[in-house]
Amino acid sequence: MRRREFITLLGGSAAAVCPVVARAQEPGRVYRLGCLLPADRQRPAYVAFFDELRLHGFVEGRNLDVLSGGFEVERDRIDAVVGSIVKAAPDAIISGPDRYTRALQEATQTIPILGMSEDMVADGLVVSLSRPGGNTTGISVLSPLLDGKRQDLLIEAVPGVRRIAAFLDSTRAKQEHVQQLQDAAQTRGIEVSVWRVAASEEVIGKINAAKAAGVEAINFLSSPLFTVNAQNT
Repeated sequence: MRRREFITLLGGSAAAVCPVVARAQEPGRVYRLGCLLPADRQRPAYVAFFDELRLHGFVEGRNLDVLSGGFEVERDRIDAVVGSIVKAAPDAIISGPDRYTRALQEATQTIPILGMSEDMVADGLVVSLSRPGGNTTGISVLSPLLDGKRQDLLIEAVPGVRRIAAFLDSTRAKQEHVQQLQDAAQTRGIEVSVWRVAASEEVIGKINAAKAAGVEAINFLSSPLFTVNAQNT
């Protein structure tokens, strides 16, 4: 299997789309994968990712080598880890959220990067999902386009709800987007209050404050701030 086919399989695994049938690997060929991710490897999404690779014949210790040091990378260590990954010249690198992928893009224009962010296009990581261009492709995990759908599902899941809190990343969310959510809820007789969060340390306190204010449900708008810290909330 050529490196391009290996990358295609990685992309299919990450996106959880239609399975890509792996062709016979080159005898003795070991594929090297770099990672630049903020969470530990036991996070369910990562476990599923490597399970999918195994299903397609890429097994660590046999024909797949995952570079060490790429998980639980804190923001102040990104540059140092990026340097070591690029120097190792793996066949491909998986990364996310956007700040991590952007650091890799600045460091290499040749090693294929498979990024994961809330919106790959809006974050400026690719030109489009169908034709990403450059050496980067990937998936939009929690596109803002889905915030309205999640709000609809939340309303259906909590019959009779009248007060919803919209938790948003104050460094990213646009007011017009929030207004659209409020207007859509108002047509159904539901009030949406806005709770702005600037750092992960604020999440638990804001949740408790929203509950004390009589909020009956919370819609976490798309942001790595909430997805990275979901296990702690």
